[in-house]
Amino acid sequence: MRVVLLNTGTELLLGDVQDTHLAFIAREILPLGLRIAERRTVPDGPAIREALADLFPSSEVLFVTGGLGPTSDDITRDVVAAALGLGLWTDQELLHSLRHRLRLRGIKWNESIARQAQVPAGAEILPNENGSASGLFLEANVNPQVPSPHIFVLPGPPRELQPMFRESVIPRLRIIVPEKAIERRIYKVAGIGESIVEAAIGEKVLAISGIELGYCARPAEVDIRVVGDPNAISKADAIIREELGSSIFSTDEENLEEVIVKTLAQRKETVATAESCTGGLIANRLTNVPGSSEVFLAGYVTYSNDAKADVLNVDPQLLKEHGAVSEPVARAMAEGARKRAGVTYALSTTGIAGPSGGSADKPVGTIYIGLAAPEETVVKSLFFPTDRETFKDIAAQHALEMLRRRIIG
Repeated sequence: MRVVLLNTGTELLLGDVQDTHLAFIAREILPLGLRIAERRTVPDGPAIREALADLFPSSEVLFVTGGLGPTSDDITRDVVAAALGLGLWTDQELLHSLRHRLRLRGIKWNESIARQAQVPAGAEILPNENGSASGLFLEANVNPQVPSPHIFVLPGPPRELQPMFRESVIPRLRIIVPEKAIERRIYKVAGIGESIVEAAIGEKVLAISGIELGYCARPAEVDIRVVGDPNAISKADAIIREELGSSIFSTDEENLEEVIVKTLAQRKETVATAESCTGGLIANRLTNVPGSSEVFLAGYVTYSNDAKADVLNVDPQLLKEHGAVSEPVARAMAEGARKRAGVTYALSTTGIAGPSGGSADKPVGTIYIGLAAPEETVVKSLFFPTDRETFKDIAAQHALEMLRRRIIG
């Protein structure tokens, strides 16, 4: 079935609000064998009517989001009804519910709010437990004189749309859609380039009948996506795991820091960071994970040479002889952090993020990453000639992957 998503709202096109509906809805409907064939975004106003007229003949399931509130720019309900040639009527039960909701919250009633109780003839109301704007479901050809797809009209705020979608939309889709088994799997790999991943698995996976293979590259990370029936997915899974092995850090939506925090917690081990060029980014990522206080004990941002010496006990002679961006200093930073924090592991970073500050032997993009562990301290020298922010992102990702590989042996 051809599925289309129509997002309404001028704020989306001005960049004031970021659209998250596509990613959410696409993931939710995939197990039903459905895919978003087209996504369109239009401003409030006549453009909604024009989009509906264009999409009715070309879609079988149409999701329309936004414009169900009480203000003058919330016209989606009215436009959908008009496009279908349906009248609007006031649902008294819904009107009573709105009055009760506002009274409980101490909000003064305004007659414009009553617009949210208006329902197109023949529409089914989708309850909203997280807001005042109810959703609507209109089955295909609800008005026999106006050919139309199955239409779901949904509120714009994700905190309202998402629970409504799971509780009200998915059950109705299961009735509408012929059952078809389809799976989607994600494999996350860090520290390996997209072309290397493709060379390792691409030809073999694509040789499987009925499989779809795709990649999404991020700084120092590649997400591998496979879609297909369960049998094809099983074959692809065997190939990907055989070729990439321990390079895969996750097979769901977990990011690298979540995997690390979970693994350290399971092993009852701890970590600290000593950062210069990454400016605390590694510590920030780790502490963004709920439960990180169990494993992350300290983070030191030692940007200056004096701070490296005072906080981490880096020998000033090392700094003088080798410079702050060097293998010996990265080693000393990691070991100093591990000793001071009393942790199992400590990561250190020192480098030249640019755009200035480089030299012939240490150009902009040079970085040393140290990892102090119980048995030994290792340091990697890497080179990422890119803009300052991307440099920090890549460096943090490589440091975390270095730690993950050490933890799993």
